[in-house]
Amino acid sequence: MTIADHDLATEERIGRDALGDDAWEALIDRLNQQSITKRHDAYLDVAWDDPANAIDAEDPRWIPAAEGLLGETVWWDTLDDATRARLGLHLVAHRMRSGVVFESVLSRGLLAYAAGLDNGSSEFRYAYHEVIEESQHSLMFQEFVNRTGLETGPLPLRLRLGAQQVVKLATRFPELFFVFVLGGEDPIDHVQRQALREGAEHPLLERIMRIHVTEEARHLSFARHQLKRRIATLGRPKRAALAYTAPVVLALMADQMMGLPDHLVAEYDIPDEVVRSVRRDPQHEADVNASLNKVRRLLDECGLLTTGPRRLWSRLGLET
Repeated sequence: MTIADHDLATEERIGRDALGDDAWEALIDRLNQQSITKRHDAYLDVAWDDPANAIDAEDPRWIPAAEGLLGETVWWDTLDDATRARLGLHLVAHRMRSGVVFESVLSRGLLAYAAGLDNGSSEFRYAYHEVIEESQHSLMFQEFVNRTGLETGPLPLRLRLGAQQVVKLATRFPELFFVFVLGGEDPIDHVQRQALREGAEHPLLERIMRIHVTEEARHLSFARHQLKRRIATLGRPKRAALAYTAPVVLALMADQMMGLPDHLVAEYDIPDEVVRSVRRDPQHEADVNASLNKVRRLLDECGLLTTGPRRLWSRLGLET
C-alpha cells in the first residue's frame, strides 16, 4: 500500500462546493459505508508479537523522529546513537500518548454532539462509527506506549484544564469544537504522511500509521465539511469569536502534537538555548504551518481570515 492510497483528494473533492443537504447526506452515507468496509481492529490487524515488530530503544530507526527537531543543534552532535534512538522513540511515544488524550476528548465531544441529533440521522450513525474508530486508535497508541516501557509525562496544565471546556463546546459552540478536532488531527496526519513518504520507519510504527491515516481520512473529511456548513449559518458575533479563537486553538494543538515536550526536555537535560533554537527553527515553523494548511485554507474560504485575525495568526507564528 502506498501513501497515494491514503490521499484525501476524493474526500476533499466531494461536497467542497455543493454544501446542500443532498450533497451532505450523500457524503455521510459514503463515510458510513467506508466505516464498514475499511475498518481495523487494534489487536487483530497489528502483529504485536511478531519478532520483527519488537521495540528496542536503541534501534537506529527511531533516530529520525528526534533528528527532525534537534538534528541541526550542536547539542545533538554530542549524543551517541543509542541516546538519539531512545530520544526518538520517547518522542514517538509522547505523540501517541497525546493522541490517546486528544481522541478521548474528541470522542466525548462527538457523543455529546450526537445526543442532540434527531432520530434517524445518518450523522448520528457516523459519529458513533468515528468514536469506535478513535477508540481502536487509542488502543493501538496506548499498546505501543506500554511496550516502549517509557514514561510519557502529563499534558501541560493549560491543556488539561481546557479539555473539559472542549467537550462542552461540542454542544455550545460546535464550530469551535470542530476547529479543535482539525487542530488535533491535521498536524499528526501531516507528520505521519510525511514519515510514510520518506520510508525507513520501524515496521510496527509504519503499520500503526497506515491504519491511522486510512481512517483519519474519513474523520478529517467529516470535520472539514461539517465546519464549512456550520460557519455558513453563523451570525456576526459568533463568526468574529471563531475567527479570533481558531488560531489560538490551532497554535496550541500544533505545538502539542509537533513540538518538544517539557518532560523530554527534563528527562534528557536539553539546554534552554537548544529548546529556544528548536522553537525558532525556520524548518520547524515551516512544518507546523504546512500541517495547518488545509484548515487555514478552509477558514479563509469561509471569510474568517480578515485583517484582525490575520494579525493574530502572524503574532502566533502562523502563516496566513
